Amino acid sequence: MSKVKYYYDSETLSYRKVERKKGRTVGAVLLFITGTALMGLLITIAVFNSGVDTPKERKLERELSNIELQFELQQKKLDQIESVLANVEERDNNVYRVLFEASPIPNDVRQAGFGGVNRYKNLEGYDNSSMIIESAKRIDQITKRIVVQSKSLDEIAKLAEEKEALLKTIPAIQPIQNKDLSRVASGYGMRVHPILKYRKMHNGMDFTAPPGTPIYATGDGKVVKASLGSGYGKMVIIEHGFGYRTYYGHLSKYNTKSGRSVKRGEIIGYVGNTGLSSGPHLHYEVRKNGIVLNPVNFYHNDLTPEEYDIMLAKASIENQSLD
Repeated sequence: MSKVKYYYDSETLSYRKVERKKGRTVGAVLLFITGTALMGLLITIAVFNSGVDTPKERKLERELSNIELQFELQQKKLDQIESVLANVEERDNNVYRVLFEASPIPNDVRQAGFGGVNRYKNLEGYDNSSMIIESAKRIDQITKRIVVQSKSLDEIAKLAEEKEALLKTIPAIQPIQNKDLSRVASGYGMRVHPILKYRKMHNGMDFTAPPGTPIYATGDGKVVKASLGSGYGKMVIIEHGFGYRTYYGHLSKYNTKSGRSVKRGEIIGYVGNTGLSSGPHLHYEVRKNGIVLNPVNFYHNDLTPEEYDIMLAKASIENQSLD
């Protein structure tokens, strides 16, 4: 219960009760509320300026710190992936593709960007947009390089399968065994023709041997001709695949026929002196895609390095051919 206050009235010479006006009461209440609110505002400002974080802010800061750590770890992983991928690409270009006679893939193809529309527009407008966009570009770049490398390895695997077949079919031995040879009469290059008596290109090698000496297929293949050929006399042509063909001329008789499949080392005929020939011998040619090649480069399966050097020296002598 509030106390009653009195004051002395000098005119009436008596004590009178103090009456409180309603306006002053309301003003006092409003003043108190205003003061309290102002004090709360000042306390809030003081708390923010003092650097004290709210629980929600501290939680957000922890989450942000964790995200930044995870982002840094992801960048290190991307660095490792790029390093491993670069090593695979280098070996692919300089080992695998060279081994299987495939052209290296240029770097501008492996690391080509993405043209056209802006793929990263939806990542723009944020505080860390540049960092996010750069990471997205790296991931896309690595993904594309992996796709290119995957296709390259598929190609290498196919080439490896073909290489196995190629090694079986490519001409790789002498058509006449060393023990049966009299001599290498003439090699590949410009030679004087024994019958026409002028210099002309000699497209193969001449092996002299006694009539009836066995002649061997120099690689797996299919006989596409076993009949008389202009100037070659009785001849055999074998299609080996991969663009390779071998020609065997001046035979005395055949041991095969057109359309038959043959294996490397199989006897296909015998040395003779048919056609434009000046003595018993075998004229042997190697062609790839219609281009005449030097046969001396295709004896690696049955010649030692020393025997090959001797063969090369004899084949290099510019003398008269036998056909």
